[in-house]
Amino acid sequence: MKSSARSTTTTVLAASLVAALALTGCAKSEEDAAGDSATATAAGGGDQVVASPGAGADKTCTLEQFGGEKLDLSGATVGFSQSEKEANPFRIAETASIEAEAADRGVKLLTANAQSQFSKQISDVQDLIAKGADLLVIAPLNSDGWGPVLRSAAAKKIPIVTIDRKINATACKDYVSFIGSDFIEQGKRAADRMIEATGGKGKVAILLGTAGNNVTTERTKGFKDRIAAEAPGLQVAFEQTGEFAREKGQQVTEQLIQSNPDITGIYAENDEMGLGAVNALKSAGKKAGDVKIVTVDGTRNAVRGIVDGWISGVIESNPRFGPLAFETLDTFTRGEKVSQDVVIQDSAYTPENAKADLGKAY
Repeated sequence: MKSSARSTTTTVLAASLVAALALTGCAKSEEDAAGDSATATAAGGGDQVVASPGAGADKTCTLEQFGGEKLDLSGATVGFSQSEKEANPFRIAETASIEAEAADRGVKLLTANAQSQFSKQISDVQDLIAKGADLLVIAPLNSDGWGPVLRSAAAKKIPIVTIDRKINATACKDYVSFIGSDFIEQGKRAADRMIEATGGKGKVAILLGTAGNNVTTERTKGFKDRIAAEAPGLQVAFEQTGEFAREKGQQVTEQLIQSNPDITGIYAENDEMGLGAVNALKSAGKKAGDVKIVTVDGTRNAVRGIVDGWISGVIESNPRFGPLAFETLDTFTRGEKVSQDVVIQDSAYTPENAKADLGKAY
């Protein structure tokens, strides 16, 4: 896939501008960035926009601080470690974005998929290092347990950028930057949508993501904190992991319907679990809208679920990390400073915009 992966040259320039400004701690507002060159995101939700003003820009990292030498990215080998099976649209879009950007830049890319097995991901990354990766982009399955990889990378001064999930390590020592969403804010926005959909009253269930990563922890915290502060009449009556999987989300919702037949709403911490919940409700003879469902991701099937009346809202979590990940690596390896935390700006889908914005979903 070559330059056709982006919608227009204008889009590329605008996205690069926004990324560069954010990496140096000078991000503009969304409106100002858009004014520089038409738009900063592709017409189907392409490239990511950094949250304004420059979230995380107060803590930066340079090659001098990290150690190592300058590198021409165009002649480098980049290793990419994907965490989960690519049955999930988020992972499909994420990998495609990394591969497309590497192809656009003419960068040699080595890839591996851990198939949702953490021990495999550790061995995958060590294998990428053994195969000669000069730089690493990692989508971590878990936040803990990265010691062996970090030691191997440090021995060869290999810069690491993590995307979509954090690792519990020291920025600008163990890794360079994290690029991803504000997951606590996602949880808060999901709570706001749930409060609006339910009128702030009733019993709500949470389909938790997998344990052991910051996404699950922070999406849960944001949701609960907002509910407690803004809707005391809305009780969190049920919590169980659906492991970010549709089948598991369906199984848990089937149990939920039996144990809590009067449930008012379901907060699914990703779209796949939310779609599993829809399947369970349909099988139980429920009608669209009987139980309010709010999810996080922005997949096309979930947004279509809003159009069909089964889902009340979807908070986006943009998976298109390729341009921003490679811009970060390029800036860093040239010897310039980058933010340790590059926080992206996510949109949302509601009954008011879902039909018109369906084409932006992935």
